[in-house]
Amino acid sequence: MAIDQSAVSAATTAWALDPVHSQVRFGVRHMMISNVKGSFQEVEGTIHLDDEAFNDSAVEVTIDAASIDTGNEDRDGHLRSGDFLAVEAHPQLTFRSTSVEGTPEDFRVLGELTIRGTTREVTLQGEELGRGTDPWGNPRVGFEASSSISRKDFGLTWNQTLETGGVLVGDEVKISIEVQAIPAGDEG
Repeated sequence: MAIDQSAVSAATTAWALDPVHSQVRFGVRHMMISNVKGSFQEVEGTIHLDDEAFNDSAVEVTIDAASIDTGNEDRDGHLRSGDFLAVEAHPQLTFRSTSVEGTPEDFRVLGELTIRGTTREVTLQGEELGRGTDPWGNPRVGFEASSSISRKDFGLTWNQTLETGGVLVGDEVKISIEVQAIPAGDEG
């Protein structure tokens, strides 16, 4: 998945997500009484940041679906199965922005999220956390963003009815993203 380079201005800087300092987390209701939280351990992506015209910025992210981690191997195996992510047939989750609105301090990224071969429009609400130079002289930028999606919109419909009423797995999935990025080309 590639960003349309014709839409990227000369003032745009390409930043690569630092996988060691970037996290994609999620939470979903379990048994209607608590939340199960997890994350994806393998995330990569590029932010094309336009400092002169922030709304011309763009982002693309690829997540290894099999890297899902909820802290429970049995549950993670079930989430990788055909009941949920079907990682053998759909090894990646992807996000590609279609527009950015706002300022670095308060922005919305609209984009296309693809899970299990189904693409839906999603809006992320976010903010730039800051910029700095690490102890080795490398520039860095940090962002956080969040959203929520209906898992059913992506074909993730597996569930079980509880004897007490309700269902085992909630529909709403809350997403939390925290990234640090370095200038693209410096990640090696």
